[in-house]
Amino acid sequence: MIKALRFSKLPRLISVRNGWLVTLLSLLSLWAVADDYSSGHTALEVWDSHAKDNVPLAVAIWLNVMTVTFLSGLVFVWKQPVARWVVGGVLLSVISSGLIADALDLIPLSGYIALIHLLFWTPGLVMLLLRRPFMGPLSAFSIWSGIATLVICVSFIFDGRDAWIYLHHMLF
Repeated sequence: MIKALRFSKLPRLISVRNGWLVTLLSLLSLWAVADDYSSGHTALEVWDSHAKDNVPLAVAIWLNVMTVTFLSGLVFVWKQPVARWVVGGVLLSVISSGLIADALDLIPLSGYIALIHLLFWTPGLVMLLLRRPFMGPLSAFSIWSGIATLVICVSFIFDGRDAWIYLHHMLF
C-alpha cells in the first residue's frame, strides 16, 4: 500500500490569474487527507511498474496496440502536420505526467494518467477529426491516421471515466 493524499472540500474562491490548469493542479496539492492506494490499473490505484507488470491480458494487448500505433506515427511527423499533433501530444503526456506529479507531489494514480491523456491527446484527435486524413486516398498515412483516431477514441472512453473518478475523488 502506498500512502497518498486525497483532497477534501475546496475553498469557494479560486484565483484564475495563473490559468485554470495551474489552478486545478495547485489545488490538488492542498487540503490533504492521507489515504492508502494499492498498485493497479483502475482509476484510484497507483500506475507503477508493479501495476504495468500485472495488468490483465486484454489491457496488456491494448497498451501494446497503443504503443505500436503512436510509435509508428514517428514515420509521418516530418511530412504530415496531423502526425506531429498526435505524436507531439503523446510525447508531451509521457514527459509532463512525471514532471507535474513530481512538482506537485502527486501519486501517479491511473486516473491522473487518464486526465493527462485527455489534456494532451485532445489536440491531436481534434486535428485528426477536422482534417480527416483517413478519408483521403489509400496510403500508409491514411491507414495510420484511421488507426490512430480509433485508438484515441477508444482510449478516451476509458480515460474519461477514470479521469472523472479521479477528479471526483481528489476534489470532493
